[in-house]
Amino acid sequence: MTKLKLGPIADDRPVKVSLALPASLHSDLIAYANVIARETGQPATDPVKLIVPMLKRFIATDRGFAKARRTLSPDHRF
Repeated sequence: MTKLKLGPIADDRPVKVSLALPASLHSDLIAYANVIARETGQPATDPVKLIVPMLKRFIATDRGFAKARRTLSPDHRF
């Protein structure tokens, strides 16, 4: 089994996003969705739904960001 950074994508309330992606990145998102589908036995998800979990995962595992965020003053934290 392939070790992916993302697991199954939760079916969440849809939010409209307008974003221009390079064609190669869009192809990669489609391929990633197909791999997740094959690994989980679920139907392939819309590749756009991968963007939010990927960004969340990226931010959650970015040590530099976490360190910088901890050093922000309380009024500048999100």
